[in-house]
Amino acid sequence: MEGETFASYMLSEKDWLKKMEIMYYLKKKTGIFYDNTVVFKTLLTKLFLDYLRENYPEEKIDENLVITARLLCDCMKKENATDLDDIRSYAKRGAEYLSKLGFSERFCRICEGVNRYTIQDNREPESDIIELTDQFGGMLLNRPERVGFKSDEAAVLLKYRNLKGKYNKYLDKFLEFVNFVDKVEA
Repeated sequence: MEGETFASYMLSEKDWLKKMEIMYYLKKKTGIFYDNTVVFKTLLTKLFLDYLRENYPEEKIDENLVITARLLCDCMKKENATDLDDIRSYAKRGAEYLSKLGFSERFCRICEGVNRYTIQDNREPESDIIELTDQFGGMLLNRPERVGFKSDEAAVLLKYRNLKGKYNKYLDKFLEFVNFVDKVEA
């Protein structure tokens, strides 16, 4: 289709599982960062969005936008990065890359907001969701230097260390969600 961009193609796909398949092929073609951690954090995001829709229907969230942002926000991340400059700049570099693929300035800003290295104030609400699932999901996963945390430990660290003194619109609702999931699993 003439005039179609990757952005319009990706955002027009409403099935989040098909979006993950598109990401798989995009990684093969371009070498962007996409691995099991992205899949896990996207699933966590989807579950949280389902929880919000069920328990907070007044929250008007474009789930398609958030899922797409969660899938793409790490596109310029380096596997096992240790260089602090790379860690601090991957989200900004990713936003610049996504802009070239036709994504809107707001979408790129949402993706850049996955962490607070470059955007600390006037954040997009959707950035708060992907920040939570990125940090929490990352703490649950095993890493070379440590074993993954239990969900209750990760929730405490998220609130009292990672986001201490920072405003995240969805933090309390996310902690409710974690508590709900823990009760269901018990």
